Amino acid sequence: AQVKEITRDIKQLDHGKRHLTTSITTLNHLHMLAGGVDSLEAMTRKRQYGEVANLLQGVVNVLEHFHKYMGIPQIRQLSERVKAAQSELGTQILADFEESFPAQGSKRPGGPSNVLRDACLVANVLDPRIKQEIIKKFIRQHLSEYLVLFQENQDVAWLDKIDRRYAWIKRQLVDYDEKYGRMFPEEWCMTERIAVEFCHITRVELAKVMRTRAKEIEVKLLLFAIQRTTNFEGLLAKRFTGCTLTDTPGQKRPESPLETTNPFLEDEAGEDAGTDKDQDLAKPRKPKAPDNPFHGIVSKCFEPHLYVYIESQDKNLGELIDRFVADFRAQGPPKAGTEEGGAVLPSCADLFVYYKKCMVQCSQLSTGEPMIALTTIFQKFLREYAWKILSGNLPKSSSNSGGLTISSLLKEKEGSEAAKFTMDELCLICSILSTAEYCLATTQQACTHKLSTQMHIPELEEKLKEKVDKLLMERINLTGEMDTFSTVISNSIQLLVQDLDAACDPALTAMSKMPWQSVEHVGDQSPYVTSIIMHIKQNVPIIRDNLASTRKYFTQFCIKFTNSFIPKFINHLFRCKPISMVGAEQLLLDTHSLKTVLLDLPSIGSQVLRKAPASYTKIVVKGMTRAEMILKGLKRSEQSSMLELFRQRLPTPPSGADGGSSLFSTPTPEQESSRIRRLEKLIKKRL
Repeated sequence: AQVKEITRDIKQLDHGKRHLTTSITTLNHLHMLAGGVDSLEAMTRKRQYGEVANLLQGVVNVLEHFHKYMGIPQIRQLSERVKAAQSELGTQILADFEESFPAQGSKRPGGPSNVLRDACLVANVLDPRIKQEIIKKFIRQHLSEYLVLFQENQDVAWLDKIDRRYAWIKRQLVDYDEKYGRMFPEEWCMTERIAVEFCHITRVELAKVMRTRAKEIEVKLLLFAIQRTTNFEGLLAKRFTGCTLTDTPGQKRPESPLETTNPFLEDEAGEDAGTDKDQDLAKPRKPKAPDNPFHGIVSKCFEPHLYVYIESQDKNLGELIDRFVADFRAQGPPKAGTEEGGAVLPSCADLFVYYKKCMVQCSQLSTGEPMIALTTIFQKFLREYAWKILSGNLPKSSSNSGGLTISSLLKEKEGSEAAKFTMDELCLICSILSTAEYCLATTQQACTHKLSTQMHIPELEEKLKEKVDKLLMERINLTGEMDTFSTVISNSIQLLVQDLDAACDPALTAMSKMPWQSVEHVGDQSPYVTSIIMHIKQNVPIIRDNLASTRKYFTQFCIKFTNSFIPKFINHLFRCKPISMVGAEQLLLDTHSLKTVLLDLPSIGSQVLRKAPASYTKIVVKGMTRAEMILKGLKRSEQSSMLELFRQRLPTPPSGADGGSSLFSTPTPEQESSRIRRLEKLIKKRL
């Protein structure tokens, strides 16, 4: 209570001091406002825009302090005078610009003045609509000549003279910079606004003239106009930021301009490395936003007429495929022993180069339905290439070999003729396989192929999805075309397998017809084995060398041949009846020889010894071991019951016989041991 009593007078003094300070400050603001309004009105009448620009902003700022005093008549009167001055300034400035740059007729001879430059500074403080009106009227007046020169009925308005439009605006922009560059504030971006308005007008005018003369539009003319237009859009992106395309008029430009871009420079930069790249690959690709903010600002008008381009590409690709067919027939298949042998067909790279060119052209103009139409055409001719160039040129197989005798097939010279395909035909099959594999590009090896600078089907699909609108991405799917090329690969491998398989058939037939019961001693490998090995040594090195860039499919060939040959060999083993023990030993030796050759099949005849894939070795060992077990006989546990059943089906043996008949003559333990040792010596001698 004592403290409150003591400080009571101090509080009163503090309140009085604060009220006095506020009153003095308000009176000072009032003095400034009254004087400012008087000066503003005087300067406005004298068109002293430079002084007005600085004073007006200050008056507006001071007036903000009196919002709570608008109930006082004098304050309200001053506020109304400020508004009246602003309105008068706006009207006066617009009239000044109209006088200097009339809508009709020529410009004032004197050109821009300092008065108009200061008037623009005042417009920055006035209602934004004043500034917008100034910009609009100036640009309209600046482009009025363009509308006259390039009217729809003028010769220069047609597409073949589209360069003249862009040359005209370039001259106008240079002229503007020289004459009016300092008149408008930099943040108004007047040069860019003139260029943007020119683009809008040009797009409308071109659309109008193309609708009128649609029947005169040819592909070359359309592409010429598109090329020149997109070049111009690229130049705009180099010079301007595009800030006026979305921002309100008068907004300041960004301090750091955007990077210079060009729509013709495709983004082929390296992708993110490390884990980021792996994560990106796991996610669906999304199309990038166009780097050029002016992309399509004029060229959008060509989109309704793109059907002319699409139809042209359909025709051109059809002619290209026909040319590929004619060239193949004229030049013939790749020759064995040459660089072309087994290599990817040159027509494949030509096709994808053309695809890439078409895709870039179309995407520069539209990322909508025209890209989908182009994709459909790509799919059509990918299938035609697979059918006409690849599958259509595969050698035809024939199973008719009945005119050959067994004895002639086992002769080395005539046996070499058993192979159905010539070396050139084998080389052609490998070439077609390599081409289909290149198109498919399913392995890392394909990505490092000597032609990997071009494009494959998966990459083509990815690029199409990058360039098309996001909503249309799901409509791009080349899976069916990839399946078509996979079928070509499978058919090619099957042909190679059938060819070698057919070459070995006469030898297997001869094996099954040999008198194995009368074989008296075990010698070297039988003639039919020599014939089979000869055919393998003839075909496999050729196939391996021609599939050097696609080792994956050479391995598939080896596996498929082995899976076909071994069951056939086992089937013929069962036909070798009757057979003696010595005959079985000879067959066991032959089986071991074939097993050794099959294990060495992937690298047979090669100077570089390479270990066969484990998957392939497993197949050979499993299959040939089964053949060996068939020749070695039944298990001990099964012999007694099978021999008893066999005896019941045979007549009574003559006296002196041991009573135990079987398919093989039953040797004594000493004889069996001696024969096994001899067989081991023969095998070791061959190894």
